Amino acid sequence: MQVPKGVAPENACPIAPVVDIVFSRWTTPILWALHEYGRQRFVELERRIATITPKVLTQRLRQLERDGLVVRTYYPEVPPRVEYEISELGRSLAPLFAALSEWSVNLGEVERARAAYDARGDGRGGGRGLR
Repeated sequence: MQVPKGVAPENACPIAPVVDIVFSRWTTPILWALHEYGRQRFVELERRIATITPKVLTQRLRQLERDGLVVRTYYPEVPPRVEYEISELGRSLAPLFAALSEWSVNLGEVERARAAYDARGDGRGGGRGLR
């Protein structure tokens, strides 16, 4: 495939914007938790994704809402209540995540390849590639 003139090669890949949206740090655990467990309050999500900070969870939820992958519902009661759920657009990613889950059977092979690379000991894998 020829890269159009004036377009940087890294911007020519048609899936690059999808990867930026869907696979940015914390997006997949948040979407998985909302898909798996349904509508949740902030503290429930925070408990399910124990290693995320409240600040980062807030930022990611705002970005996911902006991208249309998460719906935020505010209930004006005392005390106020906010719930998050995966949107239909977010649910449409299920086949992609299912395919990636199926591919995960290859992780053992990836680990073996890494071990073989590391065992060569020169930090470059022993090949003639980039130096």
